[in-house]
Amino acid sequence: MLDKSIKIPGPDHPITVEHNPCRVVVTFGGRTIADSRNALTLREASYPPVHYIPRRDVDMTLLQRTDHRTHCPYKGDASYYSIALGGERSENAVWTYEAPHAAVSNIKDYLAFYPDRVDAIEEMASPEPGAF
Repeated sequence: MLDKSIKIPGPDHPITVEHNPCRVVVTFGGRTIADSRNALTLREASYPPVHYIPRRDVDMTLLQRTDHRTHCPYKGDASYYSIALGGERSENAVWTYEAPHAAVSNIKDYLAFYPDRVDAIEEMASPEPGAF
């Protein structure tokens, strides 16, 4: 993490963050870790979309902060959590940008999950108003 450069998203490396209209549910070990109708979806360049879930919609009692850190020149410094229910697979399964760069400031206080370190990250369509 020696290079702490800051890069601005642009045409060569676009980043968008949008409210996800779906309910996003994350499960692990038969437990619901997160359940949100307030998730944000970050799309960055050619990477798969990432769902960021507000901390208030995450069962933080199931997470343990680790010392692991990474740096993204577009987003900032990431801190990590492991899921207490799992073994090796769940280590550093969750990340957060506690002081993200200005271009993605709306992901502050949100958490993201590695899809291969949880059982599922599901997007459930919200019913149309008035539908049953």
